[in-house]
Formats: sequence, C-alpha cells, structure tokens
Amino acid sequence: TNAARLTRITARKRGSSRVRGEIVTPEKLVIRDQAEEAQIPGRNGYIGVLPGHAPLITELGAGEISYRSNGRLHRFSMAWGFAEILPEKVTVLAETVERADEIDVSRAQQSLHKAEDLLKSAQSEEEFSVARSKIRRAEARIEVAQHKEV
Repeated sequence: TNAARLTRITARKRGSSRVRGEIVTPEKLVIRDQAEEAQIPGRNGYIGVLPGHAPLITELGAGEISYRSNGRLHRFSMAWGFAEILPEKVTVLAETVERADEIDVSRAQQSLHKAEDLLKSAQSEEEFSVARSKIRRAEARIEVAQHKEV
C-alpha cells in the first residue's frame, strides 16, 4: 500500500533500522526491546509498525503482539489496551499480556468453549459483544501458545 511504502521511505531517510518498543501492564513492564518490525492488534485490525511510522495513538483489541528482533520472532497474547506509535518508539499499554510459555492451553480452550456458549445464548448486543471479545482473547491465547518456538 502507499502508506506502507511511505513508512519504509521515511525510515530509510532517517537511517533508522529499528524501533524501540515497550509493553506495559498495570502490574509491570513486560518487555523493553528493539525491533525491526512489529504487529499489534488494533481494534479494527492488525497494525504493522516499521521504524519511521507516522505518529499514532490507537485503541487495541484482544489479539497477538509480535515483533522481530535480531531475526527472532517474539509473540505475546494481549487483551484490551492502547498503543502510542512514534517514528522511533512504540509503547503498548495493555490490560493483560502473556508470553507463550505463560499460557495454560487447556484453560484457554475451556475459556473459548465457555465464550462460545455465551455467544449462542446472547440476548442483547452487549452480551454478544462481551462474548465475541472473550472468544477473541481465548483464540489469541491459544494461537500464541501453539507457537512457543519460532
């Protein structure tokens, strides 16, 4: 896309090949690292981040955060939050974040089944929305846990 091409051009002009990144929850700093690229779960779809990205503050949904550093892919499951994206830094403020090795897959699968049952019995738009959110979170946890080593 034109936006992606413009982002790459901006990064090349500045000469930066990495972006600093932080993932923070109310309890702790989860990670502080440098990345060549990152993907974060925006409320309406995934956002790709390269060095030189245009400034943006956005709401995040449940999903997978991934970033590549020194050729290695790092993956996390997250629930709702916000991200501040600057040309040289990305900060993710999330309600919850889990590394792949912290996820109990059987518990995540149980949560998914419960959420699917909630969805089937939803009587209002609010109940439907809550169930969909729980499904997205459980699916993200399962997906991240199944790819512990990349």
